[in-house]
Amino acid sequence: MATGIASTELVTAMARARMLAFFGSGGLPPARIEQAAAVLSRDLAGMPNWGINLLHSPGDARLENGTAELLLRHGVPCVSASAFMTLTPAVVRCAASGLRRAPDGRIIRRTRVFAKISRPEVAELFMSPPPAPILRALVEHGQLTADEAELAAGLPVAEDITVEADSAGHTDGRPLAVLLPAVQAARDAVVERYGLTGRSRIRIGAAGGLGTPQGVAGAFALGAAYVLTGSVNQVSVESGQSWAAKEMLAGADLADVAMAPAADMFELGAKVQVLRRGTMFASRAGLLYEAYRRHDSVEQIPEAARTRLERDVFGMPLAEVWRRATEYWQARDPAQVRRADENPKHRMALLFRWYLGNSGRWALAGDSARRTDYQIWCGPAMGAFNRWVAGSFLADPAHRGVVQIALNLLEGAAVAARVQQLRSHGLPIAASRFPPRRLAPVPD
Repeated sequence: MATGIASTELVTAMARARMLAFFGSGGLPPARIEQAAAVLSRDLAGMPNWGINLLHSPGDARLENGTAELLLRHGVPCVSASAFMTLTPAVVRCAASGLRRAPDGRIIRRTRVFAKISRPEVAELFMSPPPAPILRALVEHGQLTADEAELAAGLPVAEDITVEADSAGHTDGRPLAVLLPAVQAARDAVVERYGLTGRSRIRIGAAGGLGTPQGVAGAFALGAAYVLTGSVNQVSVESGQSWAAKEMLAGADLADVAMAPAADMFELGAKVQVLRRGTMFASRAGLLYEAYRRHDSVEQIPEAARTRLERDVFGMPLAEVWRRATEYWQARDPAQVRRADENPKHRMALLFRWYLGNSGRWALAGDSARRTDYQIWCGPAMGAFNRWVAGSFLADPAHRGVVQIALNLLEGAAVAARVQQLRSHGLPIAASRFPPRRLAPVPD
């Protein structure tokens, strides 16, 4: 998960247990991402099963290209490409850099791209060879060799497609049982269209809503090649989330989630799925979006409503909020401040986005003074997980290692699948709950 919630400690623990995890780079400055890449490439040297997220940044191509550059520089073996709506030079460069042909004729990838998608049409882009214009431009700029571009032209951008169903944070809210088969069908069509059979095996994985053994078993029953968990890892001891936020997540049930305005696409009305229990963030963020929708400037908001926002949402005068927002944007993107000076509506958006952006930081820091403002990305899988582990050793937060969670989900899924097989043969098996038990990775 973004902002380092999927931490270097989490990635290291999973890699050493022969599983795969991605450092959550989204929302972090380049220096922090580079630091994580340096730590992981040092501690996991020679291991192929770890990676870092590459988040699409449509409004800041420099950030996206810079992130791709540092991932390649540090030899990150796996890249999770997230939030892409189209292919960009950065993600194509990650996929094509280092391509070479082995003596036996096989094409060897230096970097594996995992594309996390929630729409079949986007999946098709990643399952297809990269567009020729992008490859030509990368060669012209010295970012790919001619040989790398030639090999890339006959391969999918990504051979691993993670289908993200209804999940924490940004979500299209699509059920896995509907979305996964649609992407599988798209894969078959792409393989036939480009004649990829025998040259590239495209794997389709599943993510979103996976918090119990039955959920994981259901994903595999649908044909998923692998599963990726998100929300449930926030409560692991290795997670970068604060202890205060973990306590709140540990008390969540299935319905304790809500949709709230997203900071990065606030003006478009985009929403994220967040924890509702124990925090007022969703309702307070909703007040901000409603005010933005109804008015063209802060000055048009009735005085009583402005006073309420200062008291109940920001906790400070709007003038002070704008001063802090200006400091942030002057350091990150001064053009936003210049635009706000000319457009009162945009100024209001930046003002309101200050709260939305900081609410996640308050949660990460465990800021007790802003506890009711915590923005914690969370889906129903968290509540399902809490119900599953109730009464078991995993109910104790101290025992919630990320590897232990993953092993129990996988073992429970195997048992659930076997139980269903036996039931299909008419055996009267009533087991429906598969409690966690202490497990250790299988030794080499």
